[in-house]
Amino acid sequence: MRWSKTFIPTLKEVPSDAEIPSHQLMLRAGLIRQVMAGVYTYLPLGLRALQKAQAIIREEMEKADAVEIQMPSLTPQELYHRTNRIEAFGNILMKFEITRRDSRVPLALGPTHEEVVTDLIARHITSYRQLPLIVYQMTTKFRNEERPRFGVLRTSEFLMKDAYSFGTSLEQLNEAYQKMYDAYCRIFTRCGLEYLPVEAESGPIGGDGSHEFMIPAGNGEDKIVYCKASGYAANLERAETGRKSPEIKTADGAGELKKVSTPNVSSIEAVAKFLKVQPTQVVKTLIYVADGTPVAVLVRGDHEANEGKIRRALGASAVELADVKTIEKVTGAPVGFAGPVGLTARVIADHDVPSIKDAVVGGNEADMHYTGVNVGRDYQLETTYDLRNAVAGDPCPKSGEPMEFVHGIEVGHVFKLGTKYSKALDALFVDENEQRHPMIMGCYGIGVNRIIAGLAETRYDEKGLIWPMTVAPYEVLLVPLNIGDADTMQLAEKVYAELRSQGVDVLMDDRDARPGFKLNDADLIGIPLRVVIGGKGLKEGIVECKLRTAAEPEKVPVAQAVAHVLKKIAQEKGKLAA
Repeated sequence: MRWSKTFIPTLKEVPSDAEIPSHQLMLRAGLIRQVMAGVYTYLPLGLRALQKAQAIIREEMEKADAVEIQMPSLTPQELYHRTNRIEAFGNILMKFEITRRDSRVPLALGPTHEEVVTDLIARHITSYRQLPLIVYQMTTKFRNEERPRFGVLRTSEFLMKDAYSFGTSLEQLNEAYQKMYDAYCRIFTRCGLEYLPVEAESGPIGGDGSHEFMIPAGNGEDKIVYCKASGYAANLERAETGRKSPEIKTADGAGELKKVSTPNVSSIEAVAKFLKVQPTQVVKTLIYVADGTPVAVLVRGDHEANEGKIRRALGASAVELADVKTIEKVTGAPVGFAGPVGLTARVIADHDVPSIKDAVVGGNEADMHYTGVNVGRDYQLETTYDLRNAVAGDPCPKSGEPMEFVHGIEVGHVFKLGTKYSKALDALFVDENEQRHPMIMGCYGIGVNRIIAGLAETRYDEKGLIWPMTVAPYEVLLVPLNIGDADTMQLAEKVYAELRSQGVDVLMDDRDARPGFKLNDADLIGIPLRVVIGGKGLKEGIVECKLRTAAEPEKVPVAQAVAHVLKKIAQEKGKLAA
């Protein structure tokens, strides 16, 4: 392609409304333009990068035995009612009605396609002999983002690859899950992304199988708990800690148990301030309902309880905070005054709780707290659990080394769904004994736009973008310095034609512009390999070849230019393939 024949509107200045590097650079390099908040047009460079990422995804999906289909964006609201997600989506779901003949038909623009694909499979797969099956698509999704921001990282419409597996057993689900996990690792590696597979919270359906694929980035909206020593990574909802259950005994020199008046003081911060102690001295007592039974959960005052961990510790299917009436019934006190002393409900505690000597806890009475509370004497525990969100410095569950927090951009998610959708939408199969069962499902998503935005957010310097060879809009940028010079253009046209004949994706900057202007644009758009023809080099019989990441160009004899370019392309692609 010739620059003069395509559309690359580069910008010198940083747009005032662009908040983060990826947004700024994608605008400046002419990849995208905003139509409205959360809606963007992809211009030729951006679209080419997007299409190359799609091609990699398709290749890896095919290797993983996934079959491509295309589902509609227009979906009947009735499907979401059947799975009880019409309320769960809330305002995110773009709903509307159309008139057909004399009837009003309620529709929605698909935010995701679990309902549509499950309904499809339910109509056509009936026997265990037809399973397992993995289908996938790449299509535009629609979500009414209340606060679209960060360019194409959070938008109202976006391109997603979503795959769905259907099987007869957990073994088939696990096999499909591993196939998709491995395929995702290959996809993101080939795309040139630095990524972390992060353990994620999956909920009670489908077991513990859930991983997010995160791009570590300072502007990432997700918080990741990470250990450099072991490579362990998990999102905050899921992150385990390497803490162990301490010895549960009353501390030596324990103080006197006292009940003190704390009028109108119920929050941890207010109690600590009123009693002149640190929040670390306070034990927070939270009343949950686990499968219909109230349970008291103890965590240190400066920590946050983790519902997923609580659910797993209790072996419960569902856990939620108790309502006001339940709290009052269990504790005999208003919200904010619960404590373990004298409590008749089951009590479980985080690992850090027993080591708090002379703790402050709720008094199970309005406006009252206990001080001098010690385990073993004032309340009993059989053991402790990891029940709170991880904090920086917690020991890694694998290495024992301190963990840290890093921010990340989610680019993919693999998830074991179980039978939630197959039960709701009657996706059943008949086994070898003529018995009917719901299919066991998994879902696997990639935000294709986020691959491009993630690269822009993490691969750049002060001059512009730095594309990996595999996803770059073009592999080579050919720059004749002076298009008015016949010798320069004759050689440029010859090299251009030979590269194209070898299957090289090449862009020739044939604009009548100053060399400095062209070279600045070259760095801005970030094409991996630049070939400059003209000037003193032409007189010396050489061209200058420069990788975008190299400090200086290489001087290559004209006769070897094409072979040199082909070798560099192969080397760069080989690095990512390895």
